[in-house]
Amino acid sequence: MDERAPDSAFISALTTEHFVLQSARGALISEMVGRGNVYLSAVSSALIAFGFWAQLGTGIDLFVAAVLPALFIFGELTFVALVRSSLKNLEFMRRMQRIRGYYRTMHPDAEQFFDPSDADREHAAELATVGMRPGLGSMLFTGATSIAAVNSMLGAVGLALLAGRVDGIQAGVVVTIGILAALALFALHLLYERRKGVPSTRPASAQAPGEVRRQTEP
Repeated sequence: MDERAPDSAFISALTTEHFVLQSARGALISEMVGRGNVYLSAVSSALIAFGFWAQLGTGIDLFVAAVLPALFIFGELTFVALVRSSLKNLEFMRRMQRIRGYYRTMHPDAEQFFDPSDADREHAAELATVGMRPGLGSMLFTGATSIAAVNSMLGAVGLALLAGRVDGIQAGVVVTIGILAALALFALHLLYERRKGVPSTRPASAQAPGEVRRQTEP
């Protein structure tokens, strides 16, 4: 009984850690959803305000010049926060995966309930959810990328409005400037997200501590 007591305490600690990590992931996802909703609500409110102000016909330029930069900065902060939270979510998930890898070695029948680390379908699905799987396509459907798309359009509109104030520039050129600016800003956001995400997607060792000890013993 004295020899099994430490093992029981260790398993209890692992179970508690697994539960804490899952709770932390839930709180983190709720924060990400809240940040995205606040930003999109601000953009929606600003567009409604633009519509009402445009009906007055006076002072719209000053209003747009004051609100658009604030929205763009707010969007950039939201995007960076969502990318950071996504990477933190991956770190929590990696730690949970290591615990599940240890569970897999506890009993011969455990292999049918816990996938090996190199074929963990749950981990692969989570990587796809946050857009960190190899390939550009997986990044286009994340929360951070959605914010990046909206903010890129806001930034492009601001640049197009500035270009429209320059004498001699035709409307077609202004539209072209806006489209190119939106594409360039969106590409920069994707590049930032990919460069931040690649180090966090490298597979971590999910070997159980007992396996490591057995391999290092002579």
